[in-house]
Amino acid sequence: MAEIHLQECSSIASSPRRKPLPNSAKIPVPYSYTASHDGTDENLLILLHGLGDTHIPFTKLGRSLNLPQTATLALRAPEQIPFLYEQAYQWYTSFDPLGDLIECPNPTPALDLLHTVLVHLIGDCNWPPPRIHLFGFAQGGSVAVESTVSWWKNDGGRGSVARQLGSVVTVGGPLLSYPMLEKPCPTPLLVFQRGSLPKSAFTSFSKAFTRVQEVKRQGNGQDESMPCSKDEWEPIMRFWSEILGRRTVGEGLFEVMSGATR
Repeated sequence: MAEIHLQECSSIASSPRRKPLPNSAKIPVPYSYTASHDGTDENLLILLHGLGDTHIPFTKLGRSLNLPQTATLALRAPEQIPFLYEQAYQWYTSFDPLGDLIECPNPTPALDLLHTVLVHLIGDCNWPPPRIHLFGFAQGGSVAVESTVSWWKNDGGRGSVARQLGSVVTVGGPLLSYPMLEKPCPTPLLVFQRGSLPKSAFTSFSKAFTRVQEVKRQGNGQDESMPCSKDEWEPIMRFWSEILGRRTVGEGLFEVMSGATR
């Protein structure tokens, strides 16, 4: 069994126990924010839905996860899918004029949106970057990993560990671009999939991230779906348990270091 150690995070220990609420004027899409149920906002989990969905189911998901000392922020994608009357949204243009999926879409608008949100959360709401975690399903998963790499490349990759994001989980969403980095992103990545991701997707992940964990569950090899049982959620919850920060009663902030040595 791996050894567990606590390491004090003095650089972010001054972060307030309760964070200011996000400002709707600074986040240009609908969203739902839920403060931590235990009164201590030490981690923020940003949830990104898949193609054709809204943020509402992911708001419920974030609350049901009930992660300790963790607030949740579910964002709705900015673009409504054309010619559909129901509430169905996309993070970037996904269909051509004939209604076919675009093979090589451009996620730049979604990355710009996430960058705007992160800047607001860090600058105005006092969230340290290492305490911000991303979770995305399918298209939302692609946006999550692309945004994490983009943040590291442009904002967090300047030699300061305090600027990197805490973690990212993608459920079936690959990177959409070939990673061109001087050094890989140190943010821990967990990839949950049911067999639809090709080997090339993991080649890209390993080039973009220093730490990649794969969780593969039964599926038809063609379509991805969210984890749907306690057994399927268990490795994701264990991943978070090793990553999320902990604030003790005495106000000091600690993170769990699995397998660490002194």
